[in-house]
Amino acid sequence: MDINETIKNQLAENPIILYMKGSPQAPQCGFSAKTSQALMACGERFAFVNILDNQELREGLKVYSSWPTYPQLYVNSELVGGCDIIMEMSENGELATLVKGAAKQAEA
Repeated sequence: MDINETIKNQLAENPIILYMKGSPQAPQCGFSAKTSQALMACGERFAFVNILDNQELREGLKVYSSWPTYPQLYVNSELVGGCDIIMEMSENGELATLVKGAAKQAEA
């Protein structure tokens, strides 16, 4: 399976997935820490992938998403954005609405 297939499978299997440096419990950069905290504050389960564990995924996802930096949040297989966008959405309430909606859809 090539890296694009791996990415597509991860996105299909996880309605809310964060590609980040480290883990939510042990982030490896400040942007990943802020983003995962904002996501955790929404109160819904989400998947994460530590892109530091897989160089091929780390490089392949940049091409797949046309987004050069990490973290990258996907909801329902769509790229939402990186840290700045997530923080803005968190502050205005959009992030919680989006995440809760995706979690409800996944349960149905």
